[in-house]
Amino acid sequence: MNWANESSPREFILLAFSDKPWLQTPLFVLLLISYTVTVCGNVSIMMLCVLDPKLHTPMYFFLTNLSILDLCYTTSTVPHMLVNICRNKKTISYGGCVAQLIIFLALGATECLLLAVMSFDRYVAVCRPLHYIVVMNRWLCLRVVAFSWLTGFSNSVLQSSLTLNMPRCGHQEVDHFFCEVPALLKLSCADTKPIEAELFFFSVLILLIPVTLIFISYGFIAHAVLRIRSAEGRRKAFGTCGSHMVVVSLFFGTGIYMYLQPPSSTSKDWGKMVSLFYGIVTPMLNPLIYSLRNKDMKEAFKRVMPRIFFYKK
Repeated sequence: MNWANESSPREFILLAFSDKPWLQTPLFVLLLISYTVTVCGNVSIMMLCVLDPKLHTPMYFFLTNLSILDLCYTTSTVPHMLVNICRNKKTISYGGCVAQLIIFLALGATECLLLAVMSFDRYVAVCRPLHYIVVMNRWLCLRVVAFSWLTGFSNSVLQSSLTLNMPRCGHQEVDHFFCEVPALLKLSCADTKPIEAELFFFSVLILLIPVTLIFISYGFIAHAVLRIRSAEGRRKAFGTCGSHMVVVSLFFGTGIYMYLQPPSSTSKDWGKMVSLFYGIVTPMLNPLIYSLRNKDMKEAFKRVMPRIFFYKK
């Protein structure tokens, strides 16, 4: 993989909304608040899941991995974005761009697969409760999580190598907040259609297959919930599943919009805004919807936090 080819600049200029300077202050505030909430929420989830023995179950094992993912996912882009907004010259080194691209792609693909795994876990819990312990055993949980991470990074290396090996003929102005495939492809001075076709194939595997499995799982869950005689039970179940589906739809919908169409057909400013949703907003919402609204998580918070802050030898 000849990533540092003769057409590779030493740095890229990130244009972002440089043509709209009045947007920079509200964008900085939005990013700072979102990142703070993301860090606090995901760190809290990880602490609770590790410190509370009652949360040592498959569901919370997957939630811990999702929190690690979301924390790393946003950290790979947001801090640099915050620094760049405060600078007149908004740049990123070539090495930093490569690292950002690989990490962002890897964690995004891993999250797609992990969300599918979590939907299967909920399907087994709701539709096959008597077999849950046998099916979702420790060995299976470790294998599916390892598969998600390895597949995510393998996909990232493939897509990154295809993107970065395209000739750029000295072009270095990236019309985006960070280094992302569609924005980098627009720098190419060669025909990108063959590469776009290959990237489209990988994106279909990573985006469409998991989201299809998620909707199938929730279809079975909805059918099972309708059999619940208690109206209150149905309301709570649909409320929880509905919240999860909102986040899943937001993450996959915006990802599909960006990666399953040619970069040339993507609106310049709209593409930037869409990337903020799956790169920043969704990781912020995940802790609130998947865990912090959960009764077990609230009880764990009450048990664990006093031990942390008021522990005495």
